[in-house]
Amino acid sequence: MIQKLGAQRLIYRAQISNLVKAGLIDQAVHVFDEMTQSNCRVFSIDYNRFIGVLIRHSRFDLVQFYYEQMHPLGFSLTPFTYSRFISGLCEVKNFPLINILLDNMDRLGYLPDIWAFNIYLNLLFHENRIDLALEVFHKMVNQGREPDVVTYTIVIDGLCKAKEFDKAVRAWEHMIENGIKPDNKACAALVVGLCGDGKVDLAYELTVGAMKGKVEFGVLIYNALISGFCRTGRIRRAMAIKSFMKRNGCEPDLVTYNAILNYYCDEVMLDEAEKLVMEMESCGIEPDVYSYNQLLKGLCNSNQLDKAYMFMVKKMEAKGLHDKVSYNTVIEAFCKGGQTRRAYKLFEEMRRRGIELDVVTFTILIKSFLREGSSAIAEKLLNQMRGMNLSPDRILYTTIIDCLCKSREIGMAYGVFLDMVEQGITPDVISYNALINGLCKSSRVSEGMHLYEEMQIRGAHPDEVTFKLLIGGLVQEKKLELACRLWDQMMEKGFTLDKTVSAALIEAIHLQDAANK
Repeated sequence: MIQKLGAQRLIYRAQISNLVKAGLIDQAVHVFDEMTQSNCRVFSIDYNRFIGVLIRHSRFDLVQFYYEQMHPLGFSLTPFTYSRFISGLCEVKNFPLINILLDNMDRLGYLPDIWAFNIYLNLLFHENRIDLALEVFHKMVNQGREPDVVTYTIVIDGLCKAKEFDKAVRAWEHMIENGIKPDNKACAALVVGLCGDGKVDLAYELTVGAMKGKVEFGVLIYNALISGFCRTGRIRRAMAIKSFMKRNGCEPDLVTYNAILNYYCDEVMLDEAEKLVMEMESCGIEPDVYSYNQLLKGLCNSNQLDKAYMFMVKKMEAKGLHDKVSYNTVIEAFCKGGQTRRAYKLFEEMRRRGIELDVVTFTILIKSFLREGSSAIAEKLLNQMRGMNLSPDRILYTTIIDCLCKSREIGMAYGVFLDMVEQGITPDVISYNALINGLCKSSRVSEGMHLYEEMQIRGAHPDEVTFKLLIGGLVQEKKLELACRLWDQMMEKGFTLDKTVSAALIEAIHLQDAANK
């Protein structure tokens, strides 16, 4: 009888295996249910194997059903199957069930395999559940699960993205102290994170400086450092990194050259920019549209507007390397150079050529026409923009508000401000400052103070400019007591009032005291 039941079990297992191989999971479920309800004995390994199949096919509802069914039978998942289950649940972000599984593993004295632990940790950081991620990390370490370089890479990357740079550096140091050798990915996580926050020297010191000769650094790391040094105006350091990477067998790529090219063009070092492009081409690296847009920006920054236009039309268009950014760059340069009508012609040329117009294009032109007092053309552009289903963004609204306030059109500016709010766009501190500036200059500082209170309720925190505008307006209207209270609030927030406004306030107080004697 026992042999007969054993043979039947083997038949069931073979049927399930064949159905799974054929992709007939529902039929395999039916056979498994039949086996568990038959007289033949079912073992823990049967549940583990079948649950593994269901995990692979993302049938997590059934996995949970059989998991709950096996417990009263005295069966449990193996640590490997638990790990597979947890990693599968990470795909669907089922945090409650993951927590149940981890608690059950804890009671059994099991630990997730390192790969499952890393998948779960990565999900927590990705979902911005930083505190829980760190709690899980420390708990696992305390329970004896040794983190590997992948674990630390996940932690460092997650902390950098959460702007927790001090903790990221401590995690890096802890990894080194534990004798775990960082690889290129771990170094990249730290370098990209720190450079993104301007901590370029620290990034260099902890990686290239300390790990030189121990790690083969990839181009991503070198590019992050070069870009970081360029952004901080330290071109010599950037060029030294470029030379260092070449000596160590890592050739600069398009991103490397574009980072340096961006610096040269921002600083209007056009001769160096042209030499760099020649070097790129001699190395077999073709400049892309970004490269050419940088050169175009450089020409515009040097006020060579005719040359910039011809460069775009003759060279960039001939190579098929021009886009809306190219046109917007030249249009903005024309507007800044007082050639708004010429900018408008270029705008019309964009439309004729089928080049995509965006909110940036309209913002540049509307701002320029408003400054010239051509409000009718600005309004026409705004209507045209809406007719293209392009909605004004916060920058455009703020631009219009600022221009209207400077033209003393405070009522219209207020109306635009309210329209922005009604359209579901939350004003930022720059938006509020534009309107507050107009109100204060129009001797309507009380309304400016109302906006000051409102912005804080809406979560737009006042900055140094806000306080300067309001205190200056209060001094003009002889509301010195309120100005002093606002100055106190300003200092509590860590801001300093500039010398001109503070001198005016102190002088007004002295004059008031003298008049009251």
